[in-house]
Amino acid sequence: MSPLSAVVARVTERIVARSRESRARYLALIERESESYTDRGFLSCSNLAHGFAAAGEDKASIATQSGPNIGIVTAYNDMLSAHQPYGRYPEQMKLFAREVGATAQVAGGVAAMCDGVTQGFAGMELSLFSRDAIALSTAVALSHAMFDGMALLGICDKIVPGLVIGALRFGHLPAIFVPAGPMPSGLANKEKQRIRQLYAEGKVGRDSLLESESKSYHSPGTCTFYGTANSNQMMMEMMGLHVPGSAFVNPGTPLRQALTRAAVHRLAAIGRKGHDFRPMAKVVDERAIVNACVGLLATGGSTNHAIHLPAMARAAGILLDWEDLDELSSVVPLIARVYPNGSGDVNHFHAAGGIGYVVRELLGEGLAHGDILTVSEGGMTDYAREPHLDGESLVWRDAPAESHDANMLRPVSAPFLPDGGMRLVSGNLGRATFKTSAVERERWTIEAPCRVFDTQEAVAHAFAAGELDRDVVVVVRFQGPRANGMPELHKLTPPLGVLQDRGHKVALVTDGRMSGASGKVPAAIHVTPEALAKDDVWGPLAYLRDGDVVRLSAEDGSLSTTADFSGREPAPAPLPQAGMGRELFALFRAGASGAEQGASAMLEMAGL
Repeated sequence: MSPLSAVVARVTERIVARSRESRARYLALIERESESYTDRGFLSCSNLAHGFAAAGEDKASIATQSGPNIGIVTAYNDMLSAHQPYGRYPEQMKLFAREVGATAQVAGGVAAMCDGVTQGFAGMELSLFSRDAIALSTAVALSHAMFDGMALLGICDKIVPGLVIGALRFGHLPAIFVPAGPMPSGLANKEKQRIRQLYAEGKVGRDSLLESESKSYHSPGTCTFYGTANSNQMMMEMMGLHVPGSAFVNPGTPLRQALTRAAVHRLAAIGRKGHDFRPMAKVVDERAIVNACVGLLATGGSTNHAIHLPAMARAAGILLDWEDLDELSSVVPLIARVYPNGSGDVNHFHAAGGIGYVVRELLGEGLAHGDILTVSEGGMTDYAREPHLDGESLVWRDAPAESHDANMLRPVSAPFLPDGGMRLVSGNLGRATFKTSAVERERWTIEAPCRVFDTQEAVAHAFAAGELDRDVVVVVRFQGPRANGMPELHKLTPPLGVLQDRGHKVALVTDGRMSGASGKVPAAIHVTPEALAKDDVWGPLAYLRDGDVVRLSAEDGSLSTTADFSGREPAPAPLPQAGMGRELFALFRAGASGAEQGASAMLEMAGL
């Protein structure tokens, strides 16, 4: 293991210094909670009896505290393919717990929506704030104080960040995330992308599009492209919250079940009454957050985590900002190309060497902290290994010394790109994230007259009418957290891709989200401050007009316009939307912080 990179060390030290007071407050809270809730014996007999009334054969063990009781917080539903495998997990985990003298109870369930289902429709406006609802539900589940550890069952976009945020408020307990794995590979991603673009051009019909999508998303398991869900799984490895190598083992396999069993056994072993206490609050420190950032950059992960990482960090008293990500990106090379940054999916990535290879490379070059506390006994070096079955025994072996596919994985010494491909761009239009890893270098700077829209549907109509068939910067505003919940805007990708393929210089600027599937079109996303006024101060995007020249450049980190805003009135604010439950989330919208602070009303109003 090489000495830590000077830049990684400097960024970490800056985060530690910035977070000193807030982190101290958090750790003091956790210490108080730990002293107050040493075990469930503090509960009255009536309270305790309620807690184990339905526990069947585990009643006596829970009542007499003869072993640790694991609280399972599950995001199971059988509409969401990634979480469908969780249906049978609790009954299996109870059996696994009994093997080591422990018990397990389902503490509660959390919402798990699928952005792939709601994409482009009204329900997508609930998506980002579902993260806060999940955090709140996690807190409710764990508030019964019946538990000695937390088994967190969640995978997808907002679910993992929400579980992390909620669980961190119970950081006096150990926690392990228990994944379910990706579905086997289906239709090749390039073919799926080709059909989508043909549909956008009107060259194939809905039947062809639906057939293509069905062959791609075809069975239980996580979607196989490297979007937010699979980036979550990578980050849980980099933060030491998984049993090592758990992320990308397919559902329904003997190895998958063995890893779930190992997670339960390990969680029972790292509780307060064992000899290896590893509370979540100590696992998730500043170094673990930096490791998550480094892993995200090295693998070209989802830009959604430019929002989720600051939010998760805040829940642990850690203050992370986009300058930290930008500076880390300058020294962390891109060593993985997973669709949409490459042709292969996460199954190909896993076969090529996967997370174990990535961790070994990053630790070997001093780009990640190897000294963090993890749920695994051997620390981060355990995550440079990969699990397999030797007969019926689960064992780990070293990750491959060389990539099995140089088109998918490369060493730090010969990366795909010299930097991590997540740039901070800023200027008189605000601050934003630009994911460069999927964008050809000659398109990193775009300067053109803009066309301004308030909805992605309006962009689609203008495209269909031929109004965008030129060099253009498409600006889509009033898509921030306070305006409409900051939905992802993937409906924009196919038409903008078509314009780019026609030879035009095209870019997108928006205060909305595009996530890990943003693709090949240069885009400044999560623009902050957002267009909608806060405390009577409007964001700069509210003053843009059609024809204003906008410049977006990852080369010099700029996001600016030559337009003179003096004397201009802001565009009229959109009317609040009702239906599909959106009106119930008005409180979340009204109180939301900016994207760079995590876009959370819950954290903002709690003073975290």
